[in-house]
Amino acid sequence: MDKILVKDFKEGSHVNTNLLISSLTKGVTNSGAPYMSLVLQDASKSIDAKIWDLKPEVDKLLAVGRVCNFDLEINMYRNALQAKVIKVFPVNQSEVKMEEFAFNSPIAKEVLRENIADAIKLINNEKISLIVNAMLNFYAGDVYDYPAASKIHHNFIGGLATHVSGMIKVANALADIYPSVNRDYLLAGVILHDLGKIEEFTSPVVTEYSTQGKLLGHISIMDARLLNVGRDLKLEDSEELLLLRHMVLSHHGQHEYGSPVLPGILEAELLTFIDNIDSRVAIIDKNLADLKPGEFSPKIFAMENRCFYKHD
Repeated sequence: MDKILVKDFKEGSHVNTNLLISSLTKGVTNSGAPYMSLVLQDASKSIDAKIWDLKPEVDKLLAVGRVCNFDLEINMYRNALQAKVIKVFPVNQSEVKMEEFAFNSPIAKEVLRENIADAIKLINNEKISLIVNAMLNFYAGDVYDYPAASKIHHNFIGGLATHVSGMIKVANALADIYPSVNRDYLLAGVILHDLGKIEEFTSPVVTEYSTQGKLLGHISIMDARLLNVGRDLKLEDSEELLLLRHMVLSHHGQHEYGSPVLPGILEAELLTFIDNIDSRVAIIDKNLADLKPGEFSPKIFAMENRCFYKHD
């Protein structure tokens, strides 16, 4: 069969194609039969898939980050396409071109670098500038390769820098509107807040949580890195480092969302809203992308299980 992209899958069709396994979970049916839930993807889109009555020889072929050849039946389930796996065949991993299976940022890496560099130039406080540059140097090119999340928003190569780039625009607009806002702290908080995800995740392409990520989380990871950098710069006792750590620790805005402290300065309060604005726009855009005007999205878990309408 001719190669077909996931974005072109149609209900009721039968396809055979190579796909990347981006996640998998084993389960047992009510009758005791083993099954597997997978997320399969190419560079165009991902799709949920099921293998019913999972056989040991098939189980051995499957692993997160591996490309396999799949024989699929495409069905509709809860207003979304889902694939039923009929057969799985091995693929020589040395011949795989990963760029055919990885999601990439719609913004060129050079543009993302320029956007962040321009934001740093606007930071006048020398100590804040030193800390931000030291953190970016520590993570180096990973800043422009890693995603911002594993599934919900900006979950593609370069997603972290894309998220930061979008937030920089909002931060600058708010600093222009409200004279009481300290632009230095706000831009620094935007750039730093999610860098810990580089250590929270295992790789830019298949985003699984690392041991550190599972046990510590990106907020704690980043706070520790900031403290270490502050010591290296002999700024560990500075108010600048203290407030930047506070912004990282409080940027989820609520204890139940993972922040150990709540925002205690204006810039930290704004950071939580800027983060939410950029991530929520990305979530809604992602869920409306394949719809026609006049259609509703499926319920979006990250948006309080609301459906969104695509207008003309």
